[in-house]
Amino acid sequence: MSTKWEKKGTNDGVLTFTISEEDIQKGLDAAFKSVKKDLNVPGFRKGKVPRQMFNQMYGEEALYEDALNHILPSVYPVAVEEAGIDPVSQPTIGVESMEKGQPWVITAEVTVKPEVKLGEYKNLTVEKQERDVTDAEVEENIKQKQAGQAELVIKEAAAENGDTVVIDFEGFKDDVAFEGGKGENYSLELGSNSFIPGFEDQLVGTKAGDDVDVTVTFPEEYQAEDLAGQEAVFKVHVHEVKVKELPELDDEFAKDIDDEVETLEELTAKIKEELVAAKIAAAEAAIEEAAISLAVENAEIVELPESMIHEEVHRAMNEFLTNMQNQGISPELYYQMTGSTPEDLHKQFEGEAESRVRTSLVVEAIVEAEAYEVTEDDINAEITSLAEQYNMEVEAVRGALTDDMLAHDIKMKHAIDMITKTATEK
Repeated sequence: MSTKWEKKGTNDGVLTFTISEEDIQKGLDAAFKSVKKDLNVPGFRKGKVPRQMFNQMYGEEALYEDALNHILPSVYPVAVEEAGIDPVSQPTIGVESMEKGQPWVITAEVTVKPEVKLGEYKNLTVEKQERDVTDAEVEENIKQKQAGQAELVIKEAAAENGDTVVIDFEGFKDDVAFEGGKGENYSLELGSNSFIPGFEDQLVGTKAGDDVDVTVTFPEEYQAEDLAGQEAVFKVHVHEVKVKELPELDDEFAKDIDDEVETLEELTAKIKEELVAAKIAAAEAAIEEAAISLAVENAEIVELPESMIHEEVHRAMNEFLTNMQNQGISPELYYQMTGSTPEDLHKQFEGEAESRVRTSLVVEAIVEAEAYEVTEDDINAEITSLAEQYNMEVEAVRGALTDDMLAHDIKMKHAIDMITKTATEK
């Protein structure tokens, strides 16, 4: 195969390569096999027309496009490897010549991975992370658990912030009820800020049996355009006012919270251990993030291809929408619920996508600079780890991932570990 790479811009260029007559013939055979099954030619059963008859009737050139589509998946990667380039986008294929009896000459317009000029990435200085846990933090955690065990009991007095009111409500704009503004026997915790700003404040001081007109103004960015920035009145009937009744902080409370402890003292000690472990993990994650950010900041990427950012945005969007779908929320329902569009979601992911692409490019450059080696044992260990992490069979993981993919991920982890472990806190 003959190949030629010609740069047309910082990261763009044209790859010209030839396809041998042997590969062309294989492509033509595959193309004919694919099309002949649908051919109806008088004198022949469907799908049984001879190749020579097809060539006489339609010309062999009629197969060229399909043949090229059959050939490209196998020959294009070879051309890329021979040219020593690293494409980051799908190629735009063109034809320079497709003469019968001659090798075909094909062009591919591609964007390649940009050059990364590394700066300092070892022995970086990052902000010192706190790992100590105070008694106040332990106490706050216990109070949160206590609040989680609270029971709501009927209250005769007026509602206060922190109380829960059980209400019926219906919203009106210009004295006309609007869609989605009605609810019955709804439990609302005052001060939770779960309703439109100003709504909950106007229910403070109400009692069971009260009827209240609550006047609010919808936020300008409210998802329903006909209500955004508009004033509305909610007619509210208060059924009940409830107050949280906290359990006593004693040994019984401790056993209710955690069946592995017998006393409040044991629970307190266990919570402290958990908080310490969580702080250590958070500190390590913060150091890693800070060190990687510094390494990326110290590196220079002349020009980041838009195609890489675009591809990363769509990967993130697809992952997000798949997670939504797993929760029973289709993309259409998500956009309807949030009052957004695919374009809005695209913009939402753009900033993070650029940062992730830059980080990936820099870490990959570090991998190349450090020349990490990956053994078969490393790959087997990674497969076992992934199988345990995702509760899958080892063979299922092995079948889903190639050795090249696994080796790439292992090298990236090595680089990240090295950057993190050589960093110093100050």
